[in-house]
Amino acid sequence: MAEGRGNRHHPRNLQGVLQMAVEAGSASEDPAPRQPMTQERMEFLRGALAEVCKGQMDEVEQMKRCLEVLCRDECKEGGSEEEEEEEEDEREEALEMLSELCENLDNARDLMKLGGLDLCMSRCLCHSEAGIRWRAAQLIASCAQNMPEVQFYLLNQGALLKLLQLTDHDTNSTVRVKALYAVSCLVREQEAGLRDFLSHDGFSVLMRGMQSDSEKLRTKSAFLLLNLLTSHPEHKDTVLSMGMVQQLVSVLRSPHSSVHEHVLGALCCLVEYSPRGVSDCRDPALGFEELLNQRVQDLRGREESLEELEFCERLRVVCFQGQPQDNNGMDR
Repeated sequence: MAEGRGNRHHPRNLQGVLQMAVEAGSASEDPAPRQPMTQERMEFLRGALAEVCKGQMDEVEQMKRCLEVLCRDECKEGGSEEEEEEEEDEREEALEMLSELCENLDNARDLMKLGGLDLCMSRCLCHSEAGIRWRAAQLIASCAQNMPEVQFYLLNQGALLKLLQLTDHDTNSTVRVKALYAVSCLVREQEAGLRDFLSHDGFSVLMRGMQSDSEKLRTKSAFLLLNLLTSHPEHKDTVLSMGMVQQLVSVLRSPHSSVHEHVLGALCCLVEYSPRGVSDCRDPALGFEELLNQRVQDLRGREESLEELEFCERLRVVCFQGQPQDNNGMDR
């Protein structure tokens, strides 16, 4: 590392940026004596930086215009069906544009400061149209992911409870899936979010989600459960006390799908170093050992199911190793 590089100061104004650009462009093993920047070069760099700044400013203006659309009063009673559909389309487009813009973390912070997240929670999450509700949940997810400042703000505004309620009770499956995605963005790798999740009985919401008719909701519920149990094994007893083992095994008896891999992974988490988890799995009424033996036979030789097969083998070893049926069924 070059000596003194750690002491380099970051530029604080346009002139400093211009100077840094010149230094970077002229750096070499044997730098030539510094030459004054030509007026033409100076104008070019100023123009380039102005375009960058203008682009950022344009995005803020775009967000403001989107919020204006979302703030408009609903079409008055007696308005034509065509007018109502047009207004709904405009709101949906505004929410989609905001979600796209807020993939940029700076824009997510700016939207929060502009009051956009408050508007999203107060008007859009509870809108009568499902297309508005799920896009609002998508926007919250876009803003919250990897952004602790926004996560804390949303948690303090009660966003997690609203999202859990949508996940649990909304009549539209897309709304439920998007709401759970936003829950995940507020809870994963976020201690404050996890505490809030636990206080609102979030694990029960995931349990019910895995029993849903929606394949996507079942899969996302199981995946979030697996993630939380992997990251926070200290909550195993809470989950086991809910009868989660019995619920997960019942999910495994449904037609085979991608959700089963996550369910088996969650079961592995629940039995690892947990006598209670092992005891629940051994309950003869569940018929879990027979189910695992059959699943191993079905999955063996299928390259796309290697991880699911590994989970099955781990469960057989941890829960049933040493029992006669287990020894006869193992092929190791």
